[in-house]
Amino acid sequence: MLKQRNSDQSRQNLLEAACDEIHQFGYHAASISRILENTTLTRGALYHHFPSKLALGYAVIDELFAGYMQHLWIDPLSQTDNPIDAIEHSIHDTYECHREELIKYGCPLNNLSQEMSAVDEGFRERINDQYEIWQTALADALQRGQASGQVRVDIDVNEVALFIVATIEGSIGLAKNNQSEATLTSCTNILLDYLNGLRVVK
Repeated sequence: MLKQRNSDQSRQNLLEAACDEIHQFGYHAASISRILENTTLTRGALYHHFPSKLALGYAVIDELFAGYMQHLWIDPLSQTDNPIDAIEHSIHDTYECHREELIKYGCPLNNLSQEMSAVDEGFRERINDQYEIWQTALADALQRGQASGQVRVDIDVNEVALFIVATIEGSIGLAKNNQSEATLTSCTNILLDYLNGLRVVK
């Protein structure tokens, strides 16, 4: 049992180190040597868990990115009938926890989309799955908000969900390119104004 726990922890350490490496340098420039240096594990240990760099990259999306998405977005949205508040809280939580790294390195999912979607179908499908999960969670929450009288019924929830994702990802991308917290803050404030405009006025 202890051996299994150690093996599981080694695998998790490799995933987290790979995630950080890919976020900073991109997938193609990610260095297996640097990943191992940051875990103190051997190359043999890496290939025991992941037969190739490609398998490691896929696992980062399937497990870590999916986990972050679940924690920051899916769970909060699934537990509320007031989605506007939940969306605003998720935006604030994301930026509070990750503001510096988002401005410096961008959104890791969007970075991989830009780098890999046109060259590797496995990456493209996995990235697309995460975006679709995010958009579906937003649309479902907005629809529940309509039913509970919190959200305007004249909006198309699927179009709004797509717009929210595109705006968040675009805002982070611009902030990264400008290396500017002011850019992220300005874009976020406009998005929050838009979200408030979706509320039912009582």
